[in-house]
Amino acid sequence: RHVLLCSNSRRLVGETIILNYIYITMLFRCMAALAVLAAAAPTCEAFSTNPTPLATKPSSTQRMPKKSALFMGPPTDPSAPATDLYGEGSRKYRRTVYTHDQWVKHRSPDRFVNNLSTLFNSGIYKNVGKEVFATTSVAVFVCAWNMLVGGYQDLAGVTHDPIIQGEWAKVIGLPLQAFTTLSPSLGLLLAFRTNNSYKRWDEARKFWGLNINHTRDLNRMATAWYGHESDPWDTTEFMGAPSSKAAPIDPAERQYLLGQVSLMTWAFVRSMKRHLSPPDEDEEDYIAEMKSRLTPEQADAIISAAHRPNRALYDLSVAIDRLPMHFMRKNEINKNLSIFEDTLGGSERLLSSPVPLFYSRHTARFLSTWLLLLPFALYGQFGDSWNHTAMIPATAFISVSLFGIEELATQLEEPFTILPMQGFCDKIGANCDEIVGWRGQGLDE
Repeated sequence: RHVLLCSNSRRLVGETIILNYIYITMLFRCMAALAVLAAAAPTCEAFSTNPTPLATKPSSTQRMPKKSALFMGPPTDPSAPATDLYGEGSRKYRRTVYTHDQWVKHRSPDRFVNNLSTLFNSGIYKNVGKEVFATTSVAVFVCAWNMLVGGYQDLAGVTHDPIIQGEWAKVIGLPLQAFTTLSPSLGLLLAFRTNNSYKRWDEARKFWGLNINHTRDLNRMATAWYGHESDPWDTTEFMGAPSSKAAPIDPAERQYLLGQVSLMTWAFVRSMKRHLSPPDEDEEDYIAEMKSRLTPEQADAIISAAHRPNRALYDLSVAIDRLPMHFMRKNEINKNLSIFEDTLGGSERLLSSPVPLFYSRHTARFLSTWLLLLPFALYGQFGDSWNHTAMIPATAFISVSLFGIEELATQLEEPFTILPMQGFCDKIGANCDEIVGWRGQGLDE
């Protein structure tokens, strides 16, 4: 009987060792799988100051899409470079312009299902991949360590003693109350960060809205008032000099002068778009468009200028001054140019002045530290799950949600590379060309 008991004890010990080996092997395999996923994820911002792209940077001769996209999202072309699927490369696919059809789809009752179906294609979530991997790895470590030093339960529901024993081998954890106390402060920081980033985007969009409105206004007044230096029966003198009478209108000259006003209006907004865009994305297209629409002298003067929008605005002012109309009417038209200077200066302010860096950095550090330490507090809250492992997906979900909010604010903070500025320029050019083609007062007689 003694020999039989010893044999059974040795067999139980051997089975326990084998089961422990299997569980530990499975755990490390899970950690290795997470490491592989993180290596394949894009380099992100919160923990890395020098991100390394997964694919080589496209050459300078590669032409970027010039028109604004009607649909948001990464390219569906399988030949598109990997850098276009997330990060900086994907920003040009966020320049959405809505029409009635897009608004119908936007209000569709299936929008929740559609948004969930593209969950794993989200550029926002891909951008925070490494941050989520870091917090999830901490959760895996907490689970693994506490299983080794505090005991664990196998798949059959049998509880086993700790594998690592000793005075130093203690179960690790933190009180959840500390995190609940800090949660309102973290929420305020994220809300302020997101709200101010959205305000910057909204302000930039309003600047371009003013450009669209006042370019139409400028060309409308120039077309309607062309040739009206004064009324034929107006004998009012200005500073002792009699007013000049309305002269006959030369249709060819009228077409040329108004065409110059329309063309220089387009040249200004197109130069402003180039001024606010990355050089490697827009420089080649900008030069090609300017040379195709302007005379060589006009194009070279604007392209070679140190501040291209200012030069284009000067040329527009000269084109307005050449119009045969009363100087008071020219003054009214020139008021639009002052508004263009304001929108240009406001846009330069947004481009050169981010949200104060100390605020952004403190928010990122606070959020990162809070989420990295959160698994230590969640361990005790998931005691009803198998070996507390439910805290791992919970940590991943919380990390994606909160890091995603901070990522949204970062993406909105610089608004010009996600605004459809090329579409605005094309729209302004087409509207101005149409307006100056209408008959003005000088041709109605």
